[in-house]
Amino acid sequence: MQAFVPPVFQDTKFMTATEKARVIRAWETFLRGGCRQEDFTSALYEHLIQHCSFIAHYDRGGFYRTYFVEGEDTAHFLTQFDRSRGCKSVEYGGTWWLTGEYADINSAMVDVAAKYIPALTQMALRRQQEADIARARALLGRHGIRLKGD
Repeated sequence: MQAFVPPVFQDTKFMTATEKARVIRAWETFLRGGCRQEDFTSALYEHLIQHCSFIAHYDRGGFYRTYFVEGEDTAHFLTQFDRSRGCKSVEYGGTWWLTGEYADINSAMVDVAAKYIPALTQMALRRQQEADIARARALLGRHGIRLKGD
């Protein structure tokens, strides 16, 4: 896939055009890499909690654990950046995060995400299924119940 070429961003009171460009590059790296924790930069986290209608979840690690450990949580997170799903904030339900001073970068984030959402969602749901099955087997095993083939 070709790298996303960001639009010309506008400076705002709390974020320069250069900072916006840095965040959009971090966003693409994060998505392209499959939402790995090592790619979840402080700048990306700060933008998400300050300008994309997410709460902090205590800190960057807490935010990552909230949305990127369980596959169903990752799939839910991605819906916010999916135009076909309305781009509604997963925490507040509105779309105001796509308006105002940060509309340029937030819309660019949606554009970038469009390339990755189908595969990332499929991967996240598959990961969730595997985790659910492993948990079910562990619970059954704790009670001495074995499935055929185990």
